[in-house]
Amino acid sequence: MAFQTEFEFILPRGYVDEEGNLQKKGIMKLATAADEILPLKEARVQSNPAYLTIILFSRVITKLGTLQTINTKVIENLFASDLSYLQEFYRRINENGSNRIKTVCPKCEHNFEVEVESQGE
Repeated sequence: MAFQTEFEFILPRGYVDEEGNLQKKGIMKLATAADEILPLKEARVQSNPAYLTIILFSRVITKLGTLQTINTKVIENLFASDLSYLQEFYRRINENGSNRIKTVCPKCEHNFEVEVESQGE
């Protein structure tokens, strides 16, 4: 089995592009050390640490619908619910290395993994 470095997602609301088209399906790659460290040098992050998320996502989201480029302007214009969804998705794939979570059956206490839907709620 090959090591997976890119993961598909579907935004709960979607990004409305400049032509009014709704873009929902995308791909996020696993973050590298550079993806997380280099944005810390940016003045926008130094003056507003919350901006780190914007720059980070512009680096790790490699595809969103039919958009040619994913940049900070695109990420800034996501709906708050989509940003929240992407934060959880980012955490899950970068911590687990997959779109699976470990869980326990509440009745028999058996441990197992479940693949989490890559769609928004």
